[in-house]
Amino acid sequence: MKGTLYLIPNTLGDGDEAALAAVLPVPVRERAGTLASYIGENAKTTRAFLKRIGTTRPIQEIEIHELNVNTPPAAIDRLLAPLHAGIDTGLVSEAGVPAVADPGALLVRRAHERGIRVVPLVGPSSILLALMASGLNGQSFAFHGYLPVDAAERAKRLRDLEQQSRKAKQTQIFIETPYRNRALLDTLLATCAPSTLICVAADLTLPTETIVSRAASDWKKGPVPDLHKRPAIFLLLAI
Repeated sequence: MKGTLYLIPNTLGDGDEAALAAVLPVPVRERAGTLASYIGENAKTTRAFLKRIGTTRPIQEIEIHELNVNTPPAAIDRLLAPLHAGIDTGLVSEAGVPAVADPGALLVRRAHERGIRVVPLVGPSSILLALMASGLNGQSFAFHGYLPVDAAERAKRLRDLEQQSRKAKQTQIFIETPYRNRALLDTLLATCAPSTLICVAADLTLPTETIVSRAASDWKKGPVPDLHKRPAIFLLLAI
């Protein structure tokens, strides 16, 4: 009998026990703490996560394999070996839910192809939390990951997304490397029409959480939150 692949949510940042309890339900932590096999982006941070939630066995006895952007597709089947041997395994992301804006998606797809049961567990998704809190269209939306680093290409991409949003009445969602947050926001304000709604949600679920949703014209009037090196989600809706 094959094992089950559990998709284990992670917190969106460091926090105390109260913060952990607020975003990861007890049944999720209990299930995660029983697993003898894990797949994560980084073995060290996966062990740190397991230490935080508590485990029923010594952490050094838990088998941890890495899956990240450097993992070749050919290695995916090897990562599924414990599941084929009947061992329940957890897939954990560095932050938030696995397989969403995360390299674990290919593993989940291959698990389905191999007839392995996949069970998603409840936890925080920064993308959905930002959309919920934005006031933008939650009926139709699209996530685009990272935008181009080059300033001209980034501006062109934003113009395309704004046009797509206006045509489809669709919220466009994207992210940026934290130290480039302000550059992205500046490009948004320089590119978007005055009436386009822009939301920036930073440090979601953390004590420093900031969520601001305004028309581009109002963003230009300020104040603008300090976004430097803070994990953030950006959303726009052209109206």
